[in-house]
Amino acid sequence: MDSFELQDELNALAQDPQNYDIPNERDFSSEDPTRLLEAAVEAVANSSDAIRDPEVFDVFRSVLKYSSSVPGTTMNKVLDSITSGLQGEMEATMRDIDSGDQTAYSAHRTPLELFAFLLHWFVTAAEKVKSKDDDGPTAPPPKARRGRGGKAGGGRGARAAAARMDENWSWEAQIAPTLSLISKVLVRLGNHWQRIWTASTEREAFVSCLVKPAYYVLENEQYMKVEGIKLNAEKVICVSVKHHNQILAAHTNIIQNLQFYEHLPEVLAECLHVLASQYDHTQLGDEILREIASKAFNAQDNKGPRNFARFLVKFAEYEPRSLLKQLSLLLGQLDSEAYPMRIAIVEVIGYIIYELATNVDDDADAKQTQKKIGGLFDLLHERILDVSSYVRTKVLSVLSKIFDIKAPKFPKQRLASTRAAGAALEDKAATVRKAAVSLLQKLITTHPYGLMHGGSLERETWEKEYDAVRKELEKVEAKVGGAVEVQGEEGGEEDGEKEGEEGEEDGEEGEEGDGSPKKKKAKKSKKRRGDDENAMDVDEDGEGASTEEEDKEGEEDEEDDSMSVDGDSQSTPKKKKVKAKKLKPRKSQLNMDAFTQEHAALAALEADELLRLKLKRKYYAEALNFIRQIEESMEILTQLLGSTNKAEVLETMDFFRCAYEYHLEGAKEGLQKMLHLIWVKDNNSSTSEDGKELKGIRQRLLEVYCAIYFEADPDIGNDAKGQINRIAKNMIERTFECTLAELTSLEEMMRIMMEEDRVHPDVITKLWQIYSSTKKIPPEQRRGTIIIIGMLAVAKKSVLEDHVETMLKVGLGKLGREDLALARYTCLALQRLNGSAKKVKGSLQDNTVRYPMESPIFSMLGKAVERPCRQRDWFGLAEQAINTVYALGQHPDVWCAAFVKKLTDRVFGPKENEAEEAEENDKMDEDKEEAKEAEAKVEGEKKAAEDDQDQDDDALIYQADTTFTQQPTPSQGDEAGKDVGDAFEMSQMLFVVGHVAIKQIVFLELVEREWKRQKDEKIAADKQASSGNKSSKEGEELDQVAGNAEDEIGDRIQAVRETELLYGEDSFLVPYGPMLVHICGSPHIYKSPLLRTTATVAFSKFLCVSARFCEDNHRLLFKILETSRDSTIRSNIVIALGDIAVSFSSIIDENSNELYKGLSDGVVGVKKNTLMVLTHLILNGMVKVKGQLGEMAKCLEDPDSRIQDLAKLFFKELSGKENAIYNNLPDVISHLSTGEHAVGEEMFQNTLRYIFTFIDKEKQAENIVEKLCQRFRLSEDPRQWRDIAFCLSLLPFKSERSVKKLIEGLQFYRDKLHEQVVFERFTEILTKARSNKSKDKPDTELDEFEKILEEHKNQGEEDQALENLVEKRKRKKGTRKASTRRKPSARQAAVEADEDE
Repeated sequence: MDSFELQDELNALAQDPQNYDIPNERDFSSEDPTRLLEAAVEAVANSSDAIRDPEVFDVFRSVLKYSSSVPGTTMNKVLDSITSGLQGEMEATMRDIDSGDQTAYSAHRTPLELFAFLLHWFVTAAEKVKSKDDDGPTAPPPKARRGRGGKAGGGRGARAAAARMDENWSWEAQIAPTLSLISKVLVRLGNHWQRIWTASTEREAFVSCLVKPAYYVLENEQYMKVEGIKLNAEKVICVSVKHHNQILAAHTNIIQNLQFYEHLPEVLAECLHVLASQYDHTQLGDEILREIASKAFNAQDNKGPRNFARFLVKFAEYEPRSLLKQLSLLLGQLDSEAYPMRIAIVEVIGYIIYELATNVDDDADAKQTQKKIGGLFDLLHERILDVSSYVRTKVLSVLSKIFDIKAPKFPKQRLASTRAAGAALEDKAATVRKAAVSLLQKLITTHPYGLMHGGSLERETWEKEYDAVRKELEKVEAKVGGAVEVQGEEGGEEDGEKEGEEGEEDGEEGEEGDGSPKKKKAKKSKKRRGDDENAMDVDEDGEGASTEEEDKEGEEDEEDDSMSVDGDSQSTPKKKKVKAKKLKPRKSQLNMDAFTQEHAALAALEADELLRLKLKRKYYAEALNFIRQIEESMEILTQLLGSTNKAEVLETMDFFRCAYEYHLEGAKEGLQKMLHLIWVKDNNSSTSEDGKELKGIRQRLLEVYCAIYFEADPDIGNDAKGQINRIAKNMIERTFECTLAELTSLEEMMRIMMEEDRVHPDVITKLWQIYSSTKKIPPEQRRGTIIIIGMLAVAKKSVLEDHVETMLKVGLGKLGREDLALARYTCLALQRLNGSAKKVKGSLQDNTVRYPMESPIFSMLGKAVERPCRQRDWFGLAEQAINTVYALGQHPDVWCAAFVKKLTDRVFGPKENEAEEAEENDKMDEDKEEAKEAEAKVEGEKKAAEDDQDQDDDALIYQADTTFTQQPTPSQGDEAGKDVGDAFEMSQMLFVVGHVAIKQIVFLELVEREWKRQKDEKIAADKQASSGNKSSKEGEELDQVAGNAEDEIGDRIQAVRETELLYGEDSFLVPYGPMLVHICGSPHIYKSPLLRTTATVAFSKFLCVSARFCEDNHRLLFKILETSRDSTIRSNIVIALGDIAVSFSSIIDENSNELYKGLSDGVVGVKKNTLMVLTHLILNGMVKVKGQLGEMAKCLEDPDSRIQDLAKLFFKELSGKENAIYNNLPDVISHLSTGEHAVGEEMFQNTLRYIFTFIDKEKQAENIVEKLCQRFRLSEDPRQWRDIAFCLSLLPFKSERSVKKLIEGLQFYRDKLHEQVVFERFTEILTKARSNKSKDKPDTELDEFEKILEEHKNQGEEDQALENLVEKRKRKKGTRKASTRRKPSARQAAVEADEDE
């Protein structure tokens, strides 16, 4: 077959393989393909030249044409025959080439092309068969075709055998050897192709025919997962490019594959990497990069930009130097519309920086490298302002990876990155904020200032060292004389320059300094002007140094910038050997006779010391700058702990943990704020966007706190006692300077830790040792101990049960009398003895433990609170003592009645001589003397036992620690100097009476539940006993009886509460109701602030007890709220009104307007409490909203951020109630727009803009359009027109009905359109309506409406102008008439004057 044209055959095959013309085509329906193929295979096996025979060649072509219907073994034989024939022909060709017979080796061209054509066809055919098998490996059609193909073999057995052989044949297993053969042929023939193919087009056709199978294989994603196939395909492509100049074909195929196949970007990048590294060919990679750089990507195209972006990133990972060469072109993609390309360029820059920084020794010009790195960092910092949050996130993550480099450390770029990360913390995208937090954490953990102070970043320490270095520098500068300074400056400059260059070559300047190329110029210019400048200018710089010198370092230390930040360790004696430049001496400058050689040596040493100190000062200044930037971000980071994004919160928690370990200021406050996250319900692990597992927030919080405070410290080692002391000490410290909310959160954490057995029993034992210690320890430390013990007892009350006597002896004994706060916290701990299991809603079970009233607990409580005391802390103690009695006592009312009686006797009873009171005071003085003696005794014992190891260990806890400062309570030691004694005692009595009244209500509810439980058990027992004898009807009657009994119990308890507590003959609270009314209603008589405050609180509690008392006296409470000048009283009343509303909602509902007045209070605390109470009442349906929602809406723009947040939370929760905001929206608009409550336009717009976000139902929007349009008719004020138009513009206008309603309301607002702002609002509405309109509907209606609006606007302007003109003429006419009337009087006056003359 001498007329075979390879290119023509390839074209014909590519156009239509099914209609490909074969001269001697075989019909497999009448002939056995196996027999025909065996003959052809045998012929090729005998001689590879047999492929020239048309009969043999056409057999192979026929099999390949109908490959879908031949058995798998047949395909296997075809492949074996083709590959072996090609290999044999190649060997024969090489032998003939070696022999030099031109005629012989030229004859091999046709067989080679025939085999290449068959191999090319086989790959495409096998791919098609494979793809069909993939689509349905068990589908019947392929099997049916194979069955029909094997029918000529004779019978069912042949078909079964064919099926078995088909299963054994796998094209995937043959791909790698086939591609390996192709690459071998290309390599072997690469150097001799001109001898075989005289025309380059023929050779190109042959090479292309062999290479195309590799590209076919690349297109299959499954094959690319097999390492052998992938490597051989890459090898074929690389060989074709390197040895056969297939650059254009490879370029075209790679670009097309990147465009269409998502699995190929990484593969093709690896292929180009192999081509560059193993075959030393970078041209193809450069051309592809240039083409990608020139492409314009569309923002709507998702597939293309992502593929090219992944390719660039992978290629940059393999060959960063190649991308560096083309970077100037690729940077154009930073302006691409497609954000994936911008992300890719950002990552590329990161890889290039990493390459330049880690291989700086390979670069001949280190200065130039540093300049490149600085420019690349600038590009990254600019991209932090990208419009896409994905790009901004990627920039921050790339910077995090860069700062993982151990050396250099990029000190200047670090500071810029720290500033950028701090700014990104306020980004609107949570992913960006999370990446910024991660970058800040990375900057801290990899900071370059670890050579000093062990890596700590405590600002106070660094500032002290900075001041010390500055002072030392001033001293050295003062020693250096003028001439010596000049000589030292010359030598120092040369040495500094030389050392700077050496440091840059070693890569040290990145870790400790910066290598900006501007510094040599600065030094040279300084040398040039050295003759004309004062030689003492360095001294002058040093004298002006301060802790803020980092802003001036660029000016002061330009001569030293090339040195390292840690340059103080670089000063060596070698500097003395460097020859200084000789300056021509001037009489005014140098007197060489005045200096000896010793002075010159001294000058060199002084200059060396000066240089070292200046570098050290620069080092400290940069460290302080870095620390300040991190600490300035702490406030924002604390706010991020409240984010709704889980990943962001977890990252912030890790940051504070890291910041605490490096002793950064503000880390402790962050950890304290983090404590509130214990209430987050999400405690399940999830997966983040980048595929990482995210733990639950509560779980991470426990991990952080345990790692920092509550787990063994590796630094202490195996010292068990030291570890226990440390953990106990940390637990106690957590209670210092805590708010009530923080203590509540800490209690929940302690409860969870105790339930999960994270608290070692030895730690609890240690806490009891501290609490009961007789040594003198700080009061706040002992308080913290009992607080922690009480918190642990919430989970397991067994913590307390064995130590009740200790608590009574310490907390309610002598120490408790001296420290009332300790006694109060001891009462709180005692309350845990009743068991704090959560009550199940609707359950009558009560598992609490109660003690008989004869228990020593109650007698000690009585002694603690009945003892005369004039400290205001007594009120807190009394409150918790009463709570403890009601929590533990079986008959708490008995104890309370006796307590109230004693207090009443103290106030109103006859004073038995002053002797008794004096005796009590003397006793108190004796107690104090005893305490002082005991303290002196303890101090003596401490000094005597200083060598005792156990005491040393305990001292870790017992000794007063200056860091354990607790805010002193202003009430301690507050004697009643300003209050009359009777007023203070009366305040104590009224406080106790009020609290007992409110606790008695709670106790009655417990009694009611207990009665119901007993009744329920009795009826259940009766029902069970009689269940076998009674019918179901009788059982239903028993249930009714049980229900009636429960109602009867409830009514009885309610009657006790209403009629007996405050009005019953036997109630000890009866006389105090009228007393409270009298005191609260007579502020002019009872002027003591303390008495008025306690009386108001007690009066409020009495109002919660009885509806009758509340009905009679609630107006007095509102009067006090209105007239009182004490913000504390007003706050207490607001909170009390919330409690009263829970009990008697109808009474408060009638007077709710009074409650809303608190929102206008000038004191922030009163306003905040009012907002919180109203939020609670409204959301729980206890108070109906009657048009006062506008006052709540005003809080959305309150100057105080806490009130803003509370108001936003209220409206967000209110929006969850059906139509609540929609129903009240007209009242809110009226309230804020007109009348005495109206607000400014800007505040109105901001408020309504937020509220309208909750109008999300289209039907609601339509109705609001109609209502607002009708409002135009009733309003005459242009301000109201603008407000209504603004509200209309806030609606979405998504439906045609909304637009229709707007058009129908034209008659109401057409005469208002001349107002410019109103017309602009309607223009905005039209724009919004057009954007939401369906594309298939014309704009005719909206265009017509726009014309009508324009016409009415013009008409209105004309009418307005005419009206103004008429008004103006009226004014002129009135002025003329007035002047006309005035003229006769003037003349008359003149006549009268003449007559007088």
